Amino acid sequence: IAKEIYNLIAYQFEGSCFLTNTRETSKQDLGLVQLQKTLLREILGKVGSLKFDEVGRGINVMKKRLRSKKVLLILDDVDQLVQLETLAGKHDWFGLGSRIIITTRDRNLLTKHEVNLMYKVEELDHNKALQLFSLHAFKKDRPEDDYLELTEHVIQYTG
Repeated sequence: IAKEIYNLIAYQFEGSCFLTNTRETSKQDLGLVQLQKTLLREILGKVGSLKFDEVGRGINVMKKRLRSKKVLLILDDVDQLVQLETLAGKHDWFGLGSRIIITTRDRNLLTKHEVNLMYKVEELDHNKALQLFSLHAFKKDRPEDDYLELTEHVIQYTG
């Protein structure tokens, strides 16, 4: 859903960035710094070399370079407050009209970060899940009979 929103509205912003797998990337050595650099490169384009290897310095660079830009930032799969604090910071980090979209399974993170608006995505019923999976996997509304059982297992497994 977040990727579709990004694709639909990114053109309305001076710069945009979709950070996937925030949880996994931030676990790596200097993962948050890597995410900060990716964010800056995607929003600003070619910015030369980003010479910082420490989160605090990255925050300063982001605040300085992005505060006057209308940006769209999507943080996907956030699971720790520190990720929000180092990648989305405060409202004044970004220019007027900027939008930050965060996907997480932990609503408390959003509350702690003082997120203005939250939307809970409801789980699809079985038939809708089957149709969505089939459209992506087989380019059809329903799988062929040979793949029906496997598709059912995938849908059950993913919840």
